[in-house]
Amino acid sequence: MKRRILLVDDELAILLTLRAILEMNGFEVETASNGSEAIAKLQQGGPFHMVITDLKMESETAGYDVMRAAKQLANSPAVAVLTAFPTLGTSWQSEGADSMLVKPMNTEDLLRQIEILLIRHEDKKQKLRKTASRTGGNSGQKNAAGRAS
Repeated sequence: MKRRILLVDDELAILLTLRAILEMNGFEVETASNGSEAIAKLQQGGPFHMVITDLKMESETAGYDVMRAAKQLANSPAVAVLTAFPTLGTSWQSEGADSMLVKPMNTEDLLRQIEILLIRHEDKKQKLRKTASRTGGNSGQKNAAGRAS
């Protein structure tokens, strides 16, 4: 199964170039040219493994809106900020982004960073599931024991 990425940028050249690179390397890519279109695709489309979004598009907060919408999804995709301004501070992290991709970037670095992010994100999700199942299992046993006595 191909991993699905939603790629969001208002610069057509970047959108088309990154889409081609990612598709040539085995990813299924959906694109959006602004935050509103991206949010609609997140809400209507099938699950994405990753969202890569520019921050400043039709508004100063468009990328942040996309990140928040992605983090509200049940499958919680990995989120990376795509920016030409790496001195943004840490607000992108507090809004839920897992990584920052600085453009321009060579192809090998881009693919390596995406693979690392996807692996780390999946590991984090599995650890959270294990913790939740252990916690849920223990509290269920306590409740059953409390009812039995």
